[in-house]
Amino acid sequence: MQDSTATNREAEWQVRKDLAAAYRLVAHFGWDDLVFTHLSARVPGPEHHFLINPYGLLFQEITASSLVKVDQEGQIVQSGSLHRVNPAGFTIHSAVHMGREDAGAVMHLHAADGVAVSAHRDGLLPLSQTAMLCLDHLCYHEYEGVALDLSERERLIRDLGDKRMMMLRNHGVLTAGGTVAEAFTYLYFLMKACEIQVRAQACGPTHMPSAAAIETTRQQSAELGSAAKLTWPALLRLLEANGHVYAI
Repeated sequence: MQDSTATNREAEWQVRKDLAAAYRLVAHFGWDDLVFTHLSARVPGPEHHFLINPYGLLFQEITASSLVKVDQEGQIVQSGSLHRVNPAGFTIHSAVHMGREDAGAVMHLHAADGVAVSAHRDGLLPLSQTAMLCLDHLCYHEYEGVALDLSERERLIRDLGDKRMMMLRNHGVLTAGGTVAEAFTYLYFLMKACEIQVRAQACGPTHMPSAAAIETTRQQSAELGSAAKLTWPALLRLLEANGHVYAI
């Protein structure tokens, strides 16, 4: 029988592979922002360490072994190619990992359409089925400046509550899930909803669905994260088909 250390090591390697895949997928969909923004995932074990990208690599360069392991104080426990992390990334991700035990993975982007909707007075609107599936999972956090002040963590986790998606006003989007696959699924739906809204509003006056339709779709969105069971294997096949080598 394997000891707990070996079991945790194997489990961590799987988390590393999944998180590296998520970075490659963000780049594939064009949601990355040079070396900025960040995705993280908690690793097994009582220490509550989590993995995050090394500050300076493009998302398309991330591999499982290049990810940096940090503790809740921001100290680097283990690093690969680069021994540094984005300090704003640590503030945001440590807040969620510390405040939400169910948040195994956290994803934050500055993708243009997400930032555009975060800056819109009305935020995300029920202009599409995709948006309506997101609304019950969504919350908002006001912009306070680049997230270097650790005291912002308290307000960020307060605003997140039990939600899975967040609009960081005038800044970007954030999602949290039990696994990397689940967090990415929430991210995909939120980004797609933002993309549709930006295009719809660029066309001119928009048509709103009925309150009854919005409510029906809200009820139908309860298990949105479970779509990861279907989407994640397909997304990994997409990376493989495009020649990505990240599980190293």
